[in-house]
Amino acid sequence: MTTGMFLPQVIKSARVMKKAVAYLLPFMEKEKAAAKASGEETSEQSYAGTVLLATVKGDVHDIGKNIVGVVLGCNNYRVIDLGVMTPPEKIIQAIKENQIDVVGLSGLITPSLNEMVFVAKELQKAGISIPLLIGGATTSKLHTAVKISPFYKNGAKTVHVLDASKSVVVVSSLLDPSNSQDFMDDIKEEYDDLRTEYLDKMKSTKNLRPLEEARSKSGVLSIDFKAADLPRNGAPKGVKLGEVVVLEDYDLNDIVPKIDWNPLFAVWNVRGKYPTRNYPRVFEDPTVGVQAKKVFEDAQQLLAQIIKDKLLKAKAVFGIWPANSDKEDILVYSDESRTTPIATFYGLRQQEEKPNEGERFYSLGDFITPKTVPAEQSRGLEESYLGLFVVSSGFGAEELIMKFKNQHDDYSAIMVQALADRLAEAFAEKLHEDIRRKYWGYSQEENLNVEDLLKVKYQGIRPAPGYPSQPDHLEKVTMWNLMKVKERIGCDLTDSLAMSPAASVSGLYFGGKDSKYFAVGKVTKEQVKDYAGRRGLEMSVVEENLGQILAYDPAESS
Repeated sequence: MTTGMFLPQVIKSARVMKKAVAYLLPFMEKEKAAAKASGEETSEQSYAGTVLLATVKGDVHDIGKNIVGVVLGCNNYRVIDLGVMTPPEKIIQAIKENQIDVVGLSGLITPSLNEMVFVAKELQKAGISIPLLIGGATTSKLHTAVKISPFYKNGAKTVHVLDASKSVVVVSSLLDPSNSQDFMDDIKEEYDDLRTEYLDKMKSTKNLRPLEEARSKSGVLSIDFKAADLPRNGAPKGVKLGEVVVLEDYDLNDIVPKIDWNPLFAVWNVRGKYPTRNYPRVFEDPTVGVQAKKVFEDAQQLLAQIIKDKLLKAKAVFGIWPANSDKEDILVYSDESRTTPIATFYGLRQQEEKPNEGERFYSLGDFITPKTVPAEQSRGLEESYLGLFVVSSGFGAEELIMKFKNQHDDYSAIMVQALADRLAEAFAEKLHEDIRRKYWGYSQEENLNVEDLLKVKYQGIRPAPGYPSQPDHLEKVTMWNLMKVKERIGCDLTDSLAMSPAASVSGLYFGGKDSKYFAVGKVTKEQVKDYAGRRGLEMSVVEENLGQILAYDPAESS
């Protein structure tokens, strides 16, 4: 990044530069044409290099990529941005047609990690040997070293880029003839060590317990489902069971108070350091405080305009159903007769050894009343319920972003993306509060401030598919089918199960007092085989979906 400048300043300077160039370009082109007509020689603009950027197929998130593009452009790199949902063949074609020096792949959701591996293989097959950069929220140096780098050997230059501020240093190091080899030798040595350490760990599963042993120590055994002894979530009080509720054009003014502003400062790389790291104390930080305050003021100004002119629209869909568990799985019913399930949510169970005796091996199904229980435990049993939701504040975002980009205003375009994301998360927080207090009504007396909400001091959880409690994004398909999400509010799923619009959040509601967040962690082949059988899927499909949590290498154990 430009020396001595904060990221917001860099992006704003790009705005000034682009508007100036846009104004001068017609005159420059006219002058160039006149020179050519008179036989004078003309020179083309000289760049430090040409970088191709793309969000991989199936993914719609590109805020980080957009920032990288602007930062590189400010440092005299020619940037070609292919946008989102980019198939490998389009990337390869662009590389061949534009004399690309470096290609950068971006993605947010975990299926994008598999797509990046596929793109690397396709680049290899196409005989391409330029440096490959990997970036995005779910990417990591370890994944790049273990899963991507080995499949792109032509150039042997695959590098994970942590954030936009590192992009210029990495690209300049790769393209500097006097420094490139030393830079890549260091990267190769580091990635080789990461691969060796990872593979050594994969060979040992001694800290993983067999599935049946984990089940015998499941979390459900520590939960008392008897209403008389431990009041749980109860039947919904403010909404009909099995009814899908649609909220159209939800008032953004009701969402704004629930916004967690800290990620906004992370987007703009103006997070402070303890004790002034978080909002609002970040404004007191001696290094980034002034810039953080300016970013916040800019965000407030744009947010006020968005609300006043109704530039973004928020929609939601949710419902609550009777549910019972069957080991790790959750069976959903249309009514209280609980006869035939209308949907099943499949769970995974923790298998990593616990440090303390008596600790439980959790699965999300543990927080739902079991379908069958011993007769001596059935008296006074209270049944469980499961909620589902999808919220989005991204309707209208693409149009607004394109409007700012057409005005050469990257700063405002990126700010729209950041604000839409903040509103989506805040909408999820607001709706969950309404669920607890009104629609489900099991915490009607709850009165928490935003700080307490963000610390999850309320009863219940809302885990999302693709996250630690259930790492499989396939659960979204069940949600979308059951609630007819696309038909009702227009929020869709891509081939890789990313939500579109990008500023969307989905998840499941558990209302029990004992429900809590946890990470499944690594799982054995035994559990993956059991899970694949329950889902009715081929092992290879499940292994691809769960690649980040496998405690074994599918290629070596097939």
